[in-house]
Amino acid sequence: MLELLGTIGGNILSLPGILGLALGMMTRNFALAGALGGLVGVLETLLFAKFNFGNIEMLELTVAILVGIAAGTLGCAIRIKGTTV
Repeated sequence: MLELLGTIGGNILSLPGILGLALGMMTRNFALAGALGGLVGVLETLLFAKFNFGNIEMLELTVAILVGIAAGTLGCAIRIKGTTV
């Protein structure tokens, strides 16, 4: 359980969370924002595994994709809400 929480926290503070939020704030389309965030999650996992698929754990990849999607959609929601104020 502690490993899962550490993986989630690390991904939120790493590229999928921060860059996913930033890319999500660049668009007003939720689907595109989520896709960009998920793509950042995949690329970050591949980058840290040195592009060797044997070094990738499925838990890390899944968490990175989910955090990226959530951060991207949150960034999109921030942009949409900020423009209506």
